[in-house]
Amino acid sequence: MNKVVASAAEAVARIPDGASIMMGGFGLCGIPEHLIGALHRQGTRDLTVISNNAGVDDFGIGLLLKARQVRKMIATYVGENKEFERQFLTREIEVELVPQGTFAERIRAGGAGIGGFFTPTAYGTLVAEGKETRVIDGKPHVLEPPLRADFAFVKGWKGDRVGNLVYRRTARNFNPVMATAGKVTIAEVEHLVEPGEIDPDPLGTPGIYVQHILRGAHYEKRIEKRTTR
Repeated sequence: MNKVVASAAEAVARIPDGASIMMGGFGLCGIPEHLIGALHRQGTRDLTVISNNAGVDDFGIGLLLKARQVRKMIATYVGENKEFERQFLTREIEVELVPQGTFAERIRAGGAGIGGFFTPTAYGTLVAEGKETRVIDGKPHVLEPPLRADFAFVKGWKGDRVGNLVYRRTARNFNPVMATAGKVTIAEVEHLVEPGEIDPDPLGTPGIYVQHILRGAHYEKRIEKRTTR
């Protein structure tokens, strides 16, 4: 089965207004920048974006936010985007902030078909309001629901035509779990190879989770905060 699509534009062409999309990456590392750019150019609106962070003002998810294409953001950290801050403070965007470990586990639960889990994280805070609680081993816990999405955008280092993916270093962040939790997973990779050319031992995502794959070119790989001596 050949899952390769010719371009990012082709890959996102059938994504409708109102869709929910998981977008991999940590900061600007390992983000599916070509898929995000194609979605921005397509003008798809009223999106629910599930991502660790909101990018920066002129790159990554920041492009979608600036164009007012995002209706709701589910994230753990949003501190590097002034336009997001403005929309949040003026209540122009709906925001659900989730502790980072809980965020990762909610996505993993969504991909594994788990109906929810109890965690002590966030008990007694605003995050826990309205949620079921239970005392386990003498410690109060909060019931957290799984996270799933209509689509998942992930970025791999290498992939083959049937969708097997390998990630490189820090880019192996939220990409692997998000690949399991989208109804339709679209992967972009730097190197596209033939089946059998990827060593199965370091495999990050089996192709069974991936519906479409494309080779991206000329990645910017921006640095979110450059620190020098």
